[in-house]
This record gives sequence, C-alpha cells and structure tokens, in this order.
Amino acid sequence: MTENADAAVRPFTLDIPQTDLDDLAVRLAATRWPDELPDAGWSQGVPLAYLKELAEHWRTSYNWREHEAHLNRLPQFTTEIDNANIHFLHIRSAQNDALPLLITHGWPGSIVEFLDVIDPLTEPLSHDGDSADAFHLVIPTIPGYGLSGPTHDGGWDVHRVAKAWAELMRRLGYHRYGAQGGDWGHAITRELAAIDTDHVVAIHLNTLLTLPPSDPAEAAELTDDDQARLDRLTRAEPEMSAYAKIQGTRPQTLAYALTDSPVGQLAWIAEKFKEWTDCAAVPEDAVTRDRLLTNVMLYWLTATAGSSARHYWEAFHPSRPPRTEPLETPTGVAVFAADLARPVRQLAKRDHNIVHWSEFDRGGHFAAMEEPDLFTDDIRAFFRSFR
Repeated sequence: MTENADAAVRPFTLDIPQTDLDDLAVRLAATRWPDELPDAGWSQGVPLAYLKELAEHWRTSYNWREHEAHLNRLPQFTTEIDNANIHFLHIRSAQNDALPLLITHGWPGSIVEFLDVIDPLTEPLSHDGDSADAFHLVIPTIPGYGLSGPTHDGGWDVHRVAKAWAELMRRLGYHRYGAQGGDWGHAITRELAAIDTDHVVAIHLNTLLTLPPSDPAEAAELTDDDQARLDRLTRAEPEMSAYAKIQGTRPQTLAYALTDSPVGQLAWIAEKFKEWTDCAAVPEDAVTRDRLLTNVMLYWLTATAGSSARHYWEAFHPSRPPRTEPLETPTGVAVFAADLARPVRQLAKRDHNIVHWSEFDRGGHFAAMEEPDLFTDDIRAFFRSFR
C-alpha cells in the first residue's frame, strides 16, 4: 500500500444526531410483537416477556448520551485502508516503553467489550499491577461493523482484515507488537500472526476451536475431559450454529429485518449473550444491561447488521484455500469455563506454538466484559516473556 492523503489518521468524535435517537424511540414504542407458546422459555429463542421488558428499559431508561460521552473520553480515530473506513481506539500508556497490543472483537461484539480492561492494561500501576506490564492499546472495529461502517465491496474475509490490521499498526509506527482476540478476533489474530511474522511477537487468544480428530490413534490419547469438551460442542452445534448459517448464506435477507426493527436487532444479539456468557438465567447475570444495550446501539445506529453478517458469507464462500501450515508464533490461550467451544490443548498443539495455557472456572465467550480481572491478569502474565 502506498502513502497518500487517504493514509491520514484522523481524530474521531462520536456524535449521533438527536433525530436518530428520536427515531429509535418511536420504533421501540411502535413494535409489533409476536405471540409465543406458553412455558417455552429460551428453548425457541428470546422469551417475549423478557424482551418486552428489556426494550422498554431501552426506550425509557437507557441514556445513550451518557455512554456516548464515555466512549468519547477515549481517544478515537479513523483512517482509510484498502477502501474501507477503519475506526479504532488508540490508548497510549504513560509508560513509554509499553508493549503495543492490538485487540480484536468478534460478532456480535464491538469495542464495548473492552471498556473495563483498557485502564488496567494501559496503566497497571493504578490497578494493582506492575508498570512493566503496561501496554499501548490499539482496538479497531472490524470493517463492516459498527463505527467502521458498512463495507462497500466484497472480499472482506479474515485474511483481508488481517492485512488491514498489519497496515494500521505500520501506519501508527508500531513495528513490534502483540495481538489478542476472541471469536472472529481470534481468527483475525491468528491470520495476522501468519502474514506479519516479522512484527507480531506473540498472540493471546480467548477463543480457539479444536475439532474431533479423524485419526483413531490421536483420539485414543484424549482424556475423558478432552472428549467431554468435544462432545459438548458436537451436541450443541446443530442448534447453536443456526445464526451463522443464516448470516453465512443469506445476510442480505436478514439485514432488512434487523436494520428496520430495533427490537429485531436487540433480540438477535441478546440471544447470543444469553447462550454464550456465564449467566444463570438472563444475559444481565454476566454483563450489565446498559453495557449490552451500548453494544447493540453500535450495530443499530450504524445500520451494520447486514455488513457485519457478510463476514460470515465470506467465510462460507472462501476465495482462497484455508491456511494449513502450523502457526509458529508463540501463542497463549485462556479458556473460560462457560465458553461453548472450550479447546483441547492436545489438539491445539498440532497447529499452534502453545507456550501458555490458562483454565478459568468462570466466565464465557465475552471474557473481557464478563471477567475483566481474569482477562487482564492473563494477558499481563503471558506477554511478560515478549517485552
């Protein structure tokens, strides 16, 4: 990529027009609600009573301006890379020799996932940490998601996003850095390590999918716990993957409903926070209600339900063969108890240079939101060897 005017990094301030917020309130008040079967609970999707109550809180109690101001207290920027507008947070530590760390969210997440870990990672001395564990953070929004806005061309697969991240870090002047990710962020982080090996010193993942081995001899080496993890994923996959099959095959059809109905967008995301977090009954057992709604707002206000779903379409219709060579970059893995796809270390070692592995007895898929202290401590511990 050549340097030009489009390579400029521009400060960004979030300022949603009041007309958009007024429109949201009108749409919420005018929701046409479906029926439901009695006593269905969560078995067929988000329960009617729960969603009505959550939508009413959104309409009457949730204060977007408060959360907008919170986001605006963080240094935000945009830059154009490969014909896409990239929004990102860039928070430099007071420690000049801090390690740069790029963190990538997934779907249906956003930069909101990381709000509670920014200060502990950038200023550890203020959060029971050591100054030697400080990071300069770069937290971008994936093209097609939220504040990066809809993408305007196809081909935004994991590889293309990773190339954009490598360019972003080069543009910011970081030539030696770590990377972290979960959900789609884990796939982008792995690909980034593979294509920018001269600059990525190590990666930390809180998602890692390991599939049952086809080799009977390898399967025989698995422990009972290993097999239980694989069985859990196999049993859950047919129902739990329905959203991905829709987004991976017909994202445009889905986009009409989610872009027109805020309650539809809310239900589509809230369901995943129920199924993927370490919650007892409702998502708010794991993440705060307003934090969940702020995450939803970044999809709703930017009309990126469809463009974020296209990320799955790209994965379902790959333009290049999958990468098969093992990843040599030093890799740390944090496994949270309630995450559905808990990886098996023995299988992960086949394709990764695993040098750090942590198992936690709580927390789920959105680890930074659910258990920020565990998330922060594990990242600090892992990257100490790579400073």
